[in-house]
Amino acid sequence: MVSRTEEKPVAAWTGRDLMNNEIRKTLTIILKSGGCRWNRCRMCGYRFERYPAMNSDDLAYRMLSQVQWIENNYRSEEYDLVKIFSSGSIFDQDEVPAKVLKRLGTLFSGKIIVAETRPEFISGPVIREFLESIDTGEHEIPLYVAMGLETTDDQIREKSIDKGFLFADFIRASSTARNEGAGVKAYLMMKPPFLTEREAIADMKTSIAGAAPYADLISMNLCTVQKRTDLEYYWKRGGYRPPYLWSALDVLLSTSHPVSCDPVGGGYARGPHNCGECDATIKKAIDEYSLSFDPAILREAWEKECGCIEEWRYVLDYEMPWCMPLTR
Repeated sequence: MVSRTEEKPVAAWTGRDLMNNEIRKTLTIILKSGGCRWNRCRMCGYRFERYPAMNSDDLAYRMLSQVQWIENNYRSEEYDLVKIFSSGSIFDQDEVPAKVLKRLGTLFSGKIIVAETRPEFISGPVIREFLESIDTGEHEIPLYVAMGLETTDDQIREKSIDKGFLFADFIRASSTARNEGAGVKAYLMMKPPFLTEREAIADMKTSIAGAAPYADLISMNLCTVQKRTDLEYYWKRGGYRPPYLWSALDVLLSTSHPVSCDPVGGGYARGPHNCGECDATIKKAIDEYSLSFDPAILREAWEKECGCIEEWRYVLDYEMPWCMPLTR
């Protein structure tokens, strides 16, 4: 048995999210786990936040210690929405043992929970059991199953990201979750590797429209360069640039679907950025938009037209795609 020391999760913080037309106090937690079973996505640094191989009882003990740390450091009245992440899938019991999932359900009973997982770990019995542990009748939809769909284009998901599942798998998992009374959240990835800026914008517009029938919530994640990833390898050699914040504005202004966006790393070289002069203004506008879905906030940021918008337009017109093989 491992030593009895309290462990912190990888990260935990409070914030605000718009949910069902109401701004809610949110607790976000990222648990260190047994590790993502797929463990191959090119841009994901969280896949390294895992314990070394150990038996299920020891893994459960280590993870339960993290849950206890959360309970000790965040009062229940401080939040009413909880977002739970790990290095891969909350509902993969090899990664997150059943007793840990049960403890999370007990701790967060009565809250709205968003829990991320890969689609292959979504089954009726698993969703049903977790729903029963958290549902007190207070919320119409107490659980949202979140999946990193990234794009509705299977070729981009395979060749650019190496995600390991198809859009059809997401659709199946979405149907299973909804049949059990859970909602569905889709995470989309703006500009995975090997796409030009124009291709990335077009892919996001298509993906938002394609995912909307199967997702109650959609979040667009602007790709960042995390350490020790394949993406960092390309970035350090000049083979990748994170998306322009202009591109994020373009996508959000073009859709009629409510799409949230948290521009993590906005304004930094490893994150979505423009020239450095207008980044903070646009990042603030996107943050405010995600709490209201008022497009006027985005239009105001767009109309300020920093001079670097001409650079962005030049990139859209002249950037050439990488030549990638069409077959293995």
